[in-house]
Amino acid sequence: MSSYMTGILTGIGFTDVVDVAIISFVVYKLLGFIRMSRAQQLAKGLLILVIASFISDTFNFYTVNWFLSKVLDVGLIALVVVFQPELRRGLEFLGRGKFGSKQFSMDKERMKETADVLVRAVEFFAATKTGALIVIERETALMDIAETGTILDSALTEPLIENLFFKGSPLHDGAVILRDDRIYAAGCVLPLTENNNLSKDLGTRHRAGIGITEVSDAVVLIVSEETGIISMAVDGKLSRFLDLKTVEKMLLNHYMSKLNRTKAGKDRIIQFFGRKSNG
Repeated sequence: MSSYMTGILTGIGFTDVVDVAIISFVVYKLLGFIRMSRAQQLAKGLLILVIASFISDTFNFYTVNWFLSKVLDVGLIALVVVFQPELRRGLEFLGRGKFGSKQFSMDKERMKETADVLVRAVEFFAATKTGALIVIERETALMDIAETGTILDSALTEPLIENLFFKGSPLHDGAVILRDDRIYAAGCVLPLTENNNLSKDLGTRHRAGIGITEVSDAVVLIVSEETGIISMAVDGKLSRFLDLKTVEKMLLNHYMSKLNRTKAGKDRIIQFFGRKSNG
């Protein structure tokens, strides 16, 4: 037995270990994605059908096995239709790479000024209980979302963003999209989250804010119209009951992380071409 195990272990190479590690990582991520979506119960049902098919084949239940095999053949096609939102969300998540992402053009001073404007605007919205939904675009471009509203491409100022969410404004009932330090679009329609575990107290504005962060890397500021509570959504997670200092700190952290990623990318490009020129 020991010689048999030794033979197996000696036959395992580095590429085999990497191969198994990659598959393990993919399966782990896939299970995590299924667990966080409504696909969980359907996946359990599919697993039961697969086990039943294996058992029927083992014990030669020919009719049952034939029936289950046909169900599984049709089921694979049906899964694509049933899981279309989940599949789309998963592919969008995989597509959030660094390749082809737009460059960040703000320096530290402009970042601080932009954060200050947003903090003062949020303070005004919270004090007056004005509902607000502000989407800060990062590396994932939100052109398709911007096209659901009105393209402005205007400088970010307190009076402008406060007027956009004023109840008498024709664009107050949608989201504002910020691109760097400019208001790119207003009155935009965001996708609602399909997370059924959220509090029933959260309305459409909060669910829309969470929804856009599930399909992009955007940061969303939300002010409740009923309570004036300030919230922030990132990566499908909502932080509520934020004070202004926390909002400012979180905004600066997000801007700085984006600036650092941009600098790191530029440094890698310079190093790459520097090595080529030296060679």
